[in-house]
Amino acid sequence: MKTYMLLLYANEAGGEALTPEDMAMWMRKMGEYSDALGKADAFVSTAGLGRSRDARTIHTNKDELQVHAGPYADTQEQLGGYYLIRAADMDAAQAWAARCPAALWGHIEIREVPH
Repeated sequence: MKTYMLLLYANEAGGEALTPEDMAMWMRKMGEYSDALGKADAFVSTAGLGRSRDARTIHTNKDELQVHAGPYADTQEQLGGYYLIRAADMDAAQAWAARCPAALWGHIEIREVPH
């Protein structure tokens, strides 16, 4: 089995506009997805991330630290969380990503985590 990271991207403003009831429904669906991964022995870990507007991006240029408020890229979708899963190959990881409710409101990037 290989390890894959599913990077969950979505528009933060859209998520912040959800009613508490709608957010609870989506979190329940995400919990059901986590349970399915666990039952298949594919679950490694998951976590959400803080808001991108609270992020800091740093870079060192000629030994001078440069700090910028916010994420690295100004995009319509922001990295909001991840799943770390086990799968036989990229096709199997893609099948798991397709089942993730986050694919309904954003995009999921799949990256192998080399050992």
